[in-house]
Amino acid sequence: MERVSLNLLSRGLLSALICLAAGGVMADEAAQVARRDAEWLRRVQRSREALEWSDALVQHDWRLQARPTDGRCRILDPADTVVREGTAEECRTAFERLDRQGTIPTVQGPTVLVLHGLGEGRASMRPLVEHLRQTLDATVLFFGYASTQADIETHGRSLGGVIAGLPEAARISFVGHSLGNLVVRRWMTLAQESDLARVDRMVMLGPPNQGSDLARRVAGVQFLAGLAEGAARDLVVDWHKVAPQLAVPPCEFGIVAGGRGDSSGYSPLLEGDDDAVVRVEETRLDGAHDFLLLPVHHAAMLRDPKVQRATEAFLKAGRFADADGAGTAE
Repeated sequence: MERVSLNLLSRGLLSALICLAAGGVMADEAAQVARRDAEWLRRVQRSREALEWSDALVQHDWRLQARPTDGRCRILDPADTVVREGTAEECRTAFERLDRQGTIPTVQGPTVLVLHGLGEGRASMRPLVEHLRQTLDATVLFFGYASTQADIETHGRSLGGVIAGLPEAARISFVGHSLGNLVVRRWMTLAQESDLARVDRMVMLGPPNQGSDLARRVAGVQFLAGLAEGAARDLVVDWHKVAPQLAVPPCEFGIVAGGRGDSSGYSPLLEGDDDAVVRVEETRLDGAHDFLLLPVHHAAMLRDPKVQRATEAFLKAGRFADADGAGTAE
């Protein structure tokens, strides 16, 4: 990664020098090239880091993160700038000091925790989070976790630490995309009754509640199965062990599935209707208070206005049907 980044940076600088050599007229273009390459490198770096760090404490957009591979910790400010690195004890002490000083605002009242899926980071959930922050009378928080670096149980315990760090959040709701739903369900099995009592509602977007046929196909290829790590291994190899450890949410919960509404779906690899990654039947879970099928791909759910409105509606009223133009609930 470092070599690729250096090569790209060198290419950007070389382009800038060529433009400058052509004369002052090209100076603005050279600067734009350099800025564009620098911004691209920053995005690559943040995307890579999103797969390495899990949130341990979250208050608004301040977060204390831990790296599952070595236990190192850091504190990020709302701009995702690292303001402190060190051991867990050092960073927790620093985070608590910032909290006491009033630098980090306290989370109070209704709160919504939003979780991304496998191989993604917090940035993938931003379109949905921005919509919810504009439409809900609640504090909406990202929960990020290093999905490929640790298993579902580890991520569930990290989520539990974040929830324990929100003692003044009176009602807590969840919005999960794909694997994020399984992380919440695992936490619910591990959670204390006092924390479960604070849970209000949950919206599941494209959840592999019944496992994944796509993952099972990978499991049938020995070479690919051997490469699966962290939560991916839970889906590909160890689903039979993981499934019994996932709770049915003890709160109102609704499921949004993507699909064509026919027998073929978006993927020729999967049987029946699907969103190109998860089959519609795999999203289902007994006890759901509402179910909504929308013509949307798995990865596009978070940017889709109908999905955003449906999520908002369920968090407000416990039904998708109240979402204007969201589609037809089954």
